[in-house]
Amino acid sequence: MGSGSWHMERRDSFKNEPVKDVEHVLENGSLSIIVLGASGDLAKKKTFPALFNLFQQGFLQPNEVHIFGYARTKISDDELRNRIRGYLVRDKGASPKDLEDVTKFLQLIKYVSGSYDTEEGFRLLDKEISETEVSRNGVDGLSRRLFYLALPPSVYPSVCRMIRHCCMNKTDLGGWTRIVVEKPFGKDLQSAEQLSTQIGELFEESQIYRIDHYLGKELVQNLLVLRFANRFFLPLWNRDNIENVQIVFREDFGTEGRGGYFDEYGIIRDIIQNHLLQVLCLVAMEKPISLKPEHIRDEKVKVLQSVLPIEDDEVVLGQYDGYRDDPTVPDHSNTPTFSTVVLRIHNERWEGVPFILKAGKALNSRKAEIRVQFKDVPGDIFKCKKQGRNEFVIRLQPSEAMYMKLTVKQPGLEMSTVQSELDLSYGQRYQGVTIPEAYERLILDTIRGDQQHFVRRDELKAAWEIFTPLLHRIDNGDLKPLPYKPGSRGPAEADALLEKAGYVQTHGYIWIPPTL
Repeated sequence: MGSGSWHMERRDSFKNEPVKDVEHVLENGSLSIIVLGASGDLAKKKTFPALFNLFQQGFLQPNEVHIFGYARTKISDDELRNRIRGYLVRDKGASPKDLEDVTKFLQLIKYVSGSYDTEEGFRLLDKEISETEVSRNGVDGLSRRLFYLALPPSVYPSVCRMIRHCCMNKTDLGGWTRIVVEKPFGKDLQSAEQLSTQIGELFEESQIYRIDHYLGKELVQNLLVLRFANRFFLPLWNRDNIENVQIVFREDFGTEGRGGYFDEYGIIRDIIQNHLLQVLCLVAMEKPISLKPEHIRDEKVKVLQSVLPIEDDEVVLGQYDGYRDDPTVPDHSNTPTFSTVVLRIHNERWEGVPFILKAGKALNSRKAEIRVQFKDVPGDIFKCKKQGRNEFVIRLQPSEAMYMKLTVKQPGLEMSTVQSELDLSYGQRYQGVTIPEAYERLILDTIRGDQQHFVRRDELKAAWEIFTPLLHRIDNGDLKPLPYKPGSRGPAEADALLEKAGYVQTHGYIWIPPTL
């Protein structure tokens, strides 16, 4: 095969299917990762540490990858590196190799200062990227360019326009340009669609990666394997056996330091409409015909389109006492810091099964979990109904685990029953295995061109269609949050709603993570 035909084959393969191996992606060109908003909190705390971890594990090779920071702040390369350094490894307990890796990684980072809505800064950015590309492989435009927008959504349209006009690859030799955008994707259906249209006019859907970091969590990624690779779940996963499903996110702290930002959005926009709804899709979807990203996302969209309109009597809103003491929060804020919402899916598998999404701040514990509660055992000869139902619990964070709550005979001479569990706790079962951060996995997916764990435009639209009417009623003051004490379970009315939806709480049973 001649060299010309080899190049043609390489180019076509990049266009047609996701690449599964990073070394394969980069063997014929360099990768430029551009972090826009490089001086902000998200970039320092999440984006750069994720890139460093990928670098440490060998996914980002120093001879193939260069990282650029871009922001309005006028600082030097070294000043940006020093700002990032403390977030990469904690000095206490860091090995000499870790510290050496940090130094090597920071040398890959260059910084460019400029505004987000004028061409001057982006022309300079493009010049810096192009010079690096040429120095790496000698062919302008052959590289891959990944733009990570660690920015407020309000500047997405102008930044995307500047990238499109100033920073795209110049030739079609197998390279690509991709953009990663963070949530929130709009504040309601209209603003999300407007944002999607503005970005969609500049980039093809295959170039846009809408990141929801919950889809990168280890236990969330396990959902499809659990459901579709294990025979004993297949006949149980339906309305004939499952009484209700809870998807819960709890934090034991309030909005310290970001009350003004949070007040613009509230707990539904911040957590429920995106993170928890994405988890619901994976719990409720039908089996896709393959693991190709589009087949999986097709099934998620079908679930969202099957959700019935939310009824006001199946919503409880809360706001913790002291929230409005924050000087950045308006005195008469109607923003909920807690919400329980019951969703109902109108299809053959889930008709009549409530999906309870619950999220809140300043509660009595910190955890995120999926709780699938099964129906009572018919003809209960052991009279053990009062002890509680079977539940399958997937604990997403902290202490990642999966456990099945079930009734067993209590050891001893008496025939008495007790609730116990079959437990897969990751810390015990997979000792010495580091569970990757969600951002690491998702950034690696963007490099590979795998969109399975990213939100497609029609999926985003369907999600906003579910929640926009409710959010507008809250914004207009038609629904008011109930007060609750910090450190509590939230408003008592939320527990009453759970009971009304058919959830039976287990009394006297506490799951304790196993110790090594």
